[in-house]
Formats: sequence, C-alpha cells, structure tokens
Amino acid sequence: MTNIEYFKLQSKNLFRDWKTKVPVKDDDIIIYEYNPKYFDVDEIVCSFNIDEDNFTLMQAQHVIAILAGFENWFELIHASETNLEIGKLLLDNRDRITPDDWLMFIRGSEELNNTTFDDETKLSLCEIWLNEIV
Repeated sequence: MTNIEYFKLQSKNLFRDWKTKVPVKDDDIIIYEYNPKYFDVDEIVCSFNIDEDNFTLMQAQHVIAILAGFENWFELIHASETNLEIGKLLLDNRDRITPDDWLMFIRGSEELNNTTFDDETKLSLCEIWLNEIV
C-alpha cells in the first residue's frame, strides 16, 4: 500500500467511525454517542469543531492531513514520500505525539545545531525520537 493509499484508508476509517453515531437525548438536547473502531471520534469532534450533522469524507481527509502534520489534504497529496513517511509516523503515534510537538522538536533541534535538516534527516530523527525519547 502506498502512503497516499494509507492516508485515503485512514480518512475512510475516520468517516466510517463518524457514521457509527447514535443520537441520545440529554435533557432537552440531542448528543451523539459513537462506537468507533479506529479513532476517538469524540476527541476529534471537539478538537476540530466538527458539525456532527454534516461531516463529509472530504472533511475527514482534512482532519487526517492535519493529524499527519500537513496544513490540508492538498499539501498531503503533493508531499514527498519522505514527508509522507513522517506524516504516517505522526498519525500512527497520535496518542504519543502531536504535529505541533514534532514541529517544535525539529525547529528547536535545527536552531540548536544552527542548521536546516533535509527531509531524510527529519525522518531519521522522527524515528529515533519516537523509539527512544517519546
């Protein structure tokens, strides 16, 4: 499976999880409960201010792109394979690291070393950081 196929699958999984919603009456309002398989839908709904009545696959793609450290889906699908690998690591380890944490780590490391890392070095650092530090 290519990296792009992986991200498409994760978008579909998020959308499938959202579709498990069941309306529950709480006092005078309707809230939704989810029975997700892949994602913490409640957390995503709150974090991304999602309209639970009008969530689309396109919005799921946008969420996945952000969780993978990209600005949007367009940026994700046009990223280099190396950056897609980093994004996959970030998405797979979203319970351990946020894209913002990763960005702060990389920027801090570049500043400390007075350099700009190439994409391959960033991928290596991400793998080391996830395996040893985080």
